[in-house]
Amino acid sequence: MKVAVFSTKSYDRRFLELENTISKANHELVFFDARLQPQTASLAAGFPAVCVFVNDDLGTETLETLASQGTKLIALRCTGFNNVNLKTAAELGIKVVRVTEYSPYAVAEHAVGLILMLNRKLYRAYNRVRDDNFALDGLLGFDLHNRTVGVVGTGKIGQIFAQIMAGFGCHLLGYDVYPNPNFEKLENAEYVSLEELWKRSDVISLHCPLFPETNHLINQETIAKMKSGVMLINTSRGKLVDTKAVIEGIKSEKIGYIGIDVYEEEDKLFFEDLSTTIIQDDTFQLLQSFPNVVITAHQGFFTENALDDIARTTIANFSDFEQGNPLTNQVTAS
Repeated sequence: MKVAVFSTKSYDRRFLELENTISKANHELVFFDARLQPQTASLAAGFPAVCVFVNDDLGTETLETLASQGTKLIALRCTGFNNVNLKTAAELGIKVVRVTEYSPYAVAEHAVGLILMLNRKLYRAYNRVRDDNFALDGLLGFDLHNRTVGVVGTGKIGQIFAQIMAGFGCHLLGYDVYPNPNFEKLENAEYVSLEELWKRSDVISLHCPLFPETNHLINQETIAKMKSGVMLINTSRGKLVDTKAVIEGIKSEKIGYIGIDVYEEEDKLFFEDLSTTIIQDDTFQLLQSFPNVVITAHQGFFTENALDDIARTTIANFSDFEQGNPLTNQVTAS
């Protein structure tokens, strides 16, 4: 099957082509560097399937163009699907599939890395030593042992994150609409209300999907309920966090640390080299100016294990559609 692959980087090409060969699927993969959006949808003319990533725009306008050109399948090489208008896709007869899961350790471990980076000021220490500055002033951290960590979302990634933090000897507070029995089996772990989680946690890590009800879950009101000096970690979806509210929380010292791998306006920034340009996003520029903020560019998923899983599932999704098999990874409008 002929597939137009958008938002392509060298690693996408490498892993997809390798899996296409290993599985003997023999799909015709055509790679485009451009993001899929209304202005670039014409590139997919004549392709029965398109393959997209987290920041591609699958809104009504893009979908209508794709449908008019003969596209029948949208394959997301990610778990999130909030960038797809599922209702419109269904009306146009376009099926949508995704990668339901990939190495959950990748994102969970990255979240822990952000905690350690912020707490022990590793980013600052690294730069100091490179400048032959071996002073310790300004590098003071705290023991994670006996600290209380709030885990918002205890699915596979949240569960693994919790297991790692349990290994540090932390007290764990969980919140999930669908409680995970494995979370409660961890030592010093309990489910609580969101209100209690905000109030008691020294560290809060987000591991939940983006739905209308979780949009700006972290906002001025919820921040006000948190401990002064709280550490906030987000490796899930950028729009879970109201960035302007977080900035006010940092300025008031209500938020003591923030580590994010996602940003609510990241589609204009992430996955590109903008080092020689002037970034026009004043909110982002202000956020990264604070000394107690660490930002990574949506790399939590970026391990060989995860990319291998993503490629395997994506190629299988193409094959299932081509062969008329049940689409086990299909997503539909609720």
